[in-house]
Amino acid sequence: MYSDKKNILQLVALLKAHGVTKIVLCPGSRNAPIIHTLVTHPDFTCYSMTDERSAGFFAIGLALHGGKPAAVCCTSGTALLNLHPAVAEAFYQQVPLVVISADRPAAWIGQMDGQTLPQPGVFQSLVKKSVNLPEIHTEEDEWYCNRLINEALLEVNHHGKGPVHINVPLAEPLFQFTTETLPEVRVMTRYQGLNVYDRDYNDLIERLNKYKKRMVIVGQMSLIYLFEKKYSKPLYKQFTWLTEHIGNQTVPGIPIKNFDAALYAMDEETQEKMVPELVITYGGHIVSKRLKKYLREHPPVEHWHVSADGSVTDLYGSLTTIIEMDPFEFLEKIAFLLENNTPDYPRLWENYCKDIPLPQFPYSEMSAIGSLIGSLPLQCALHLANSSVIRYAQLFPVSNSIEVCCNRGTNGIEGSLSTAIGYAVASEKLNFIVIGDLSFFYDMNAIWNRNIGNNIRIMLLNNGGGEIFNTLPGLEMSGRSHQFITAVHTTSAKGWAEERGFLYLRAEDETQLEEAMKTFTQPGMLTQPLLMEVFTNKNKDSRILKDYYHQLKK
Repeated sequence: MYSDKKNILQLVALLKAHGVTKIVLCPGSRNAPIIHTLVTHPDFTCYSMTDERSAGFFAIGLALHGGKPAAVCCTSGTALLNLHPAVAEAFYQQVPLVVISADRPAAWIGQMDGQTLPQPGVFQSLVKKSVNLPEIHTEEDEWYCNRLINEALLEVNHHGKGPVHINVPLAEPLFQFTTETLPEVRVMTRYQGLNVYDRDYNDLIERLNKYKKRMVIVGQMSLIYLFEKKYSKPLYKQFTWLTEHIGNQTVPGIPIKNFDAALYAMDEETQEKMVPELVITYGGHIVSKRLKKYLREHPPVEHWHVSADGSVTDLYGSLTTIIEMDPFEFLEKIAFLLENNTPDYPRLWENYCKDIPLPQFPYSEMSAIGSLIGSLPLQCALHLANSSVIRYAQLFPVSNSIEVCCNRGTNGIEGSLSTAIGYAVASEKLNFIVIGDLSFFYDMNAIWNRNIGNNIRIMLLNNGGGEIFNTLPGLEMSGRSHQFITAVHTTSAKGWAEERGFLYLRAEDETQLEEAMKTFTQPGMLTQPLLMEVFTNKNKDSRILKDYYHQLKK
């Protein structure tokens, strides 16, 4: 029987799955449930050593014989510090050593409780990875614990070998051994390129061809990649391709971009039918919360993430495989390894999404964004600020000739305007910037800038506060909390824009917007930069948006 501590069960199951089966065990009470579970399992070869200083070097010797990772497990407190010399040796000799330390719960560190000191990160730069496991009380805790252990164990052989540290906080009672079997755990695998010298990838290709419901999700990419025709056709027909405007032109065909609205329109039965078996991702952030929620609640069998840095990015909670290579190199590599058949799954998504009607909004923030996108000259750059703007823009189709930019690294409102201005100064294109009032006024010093050129055109959406907060599900605001949460204001940018040399345009209704848009979207360069301030009512905007989504459900 094994420990009933779920973080221990995850740890032991993953040690076994990753081939870490030689374990040096040091005595102690806090690590007793880890010891009990390891020595009870027949797949582990365990070695008892009292002195942690010697135990660490003993484990190095085990790892050096054969090159496979070995582990050393100690109790809490100064026991861990005695492993420091061995960890340093493993780091500089590049030995795959796994250090497992039991720990007290964080609440008791520094409270004069016995054998306590700050253990997470204690080895600092002398380990390739250091993780502090949660104690598991919820499904999310278990997912997080599983991910952390996988990350640590993958790192022992990533870009050279070396030590990692897994710290395991354990609350009392410690000695309940009621679990009969180790759990089935998710095991992550990393391929460092599709390279036979790293690992045989035939199994990966077999799995790829086994799945008939395959989806590729492309996140933010600030580049253009044009696939050769010989790759485009075999790739495009085999997958459902989802991306957003910030993915730019990085898909071998015409992707589905209105999936967020489509997901909203689907009933539960349709959602179940559309679930992919395999999701492959590349690029950066995805804006759609609805897609994240959908795939977390309807997880695929596998999720493969392809990135040049080989990072563990488990956005949908189902990551199984990390492929460390340029995503376009990966796609071109698999293009002719796919079985020559045409699955129905991509057409299923395409047919559903093409029936989602384009929105027709009355005068509002949404209609202003739609009007601009529909009027943009070709070959320009479109900069979208965060919050409402980036989401509303996704409701409308954007020409492939237009490059779309947005600060989605952290999704904050600060710096959207400054980033766009910096880009525009280095660009010969017309640069259109769409930004909300809070984002603009937060970053208004961006136009206090002597480098600004005449290729800059800013559309400022001013509804007197943070309109997006009115649309958040479950947030009920009283009059007073509403004032603070939405940052209500009555500020206009007119004086600041004109003082900074901008031609100022103003729109307060559909007619004024249409007239101002003609000047704002002229394809030729004007004699000064432009700022068009569009005033709307945030409460009305919220109602219009809710009505649109309500109509999708019908």
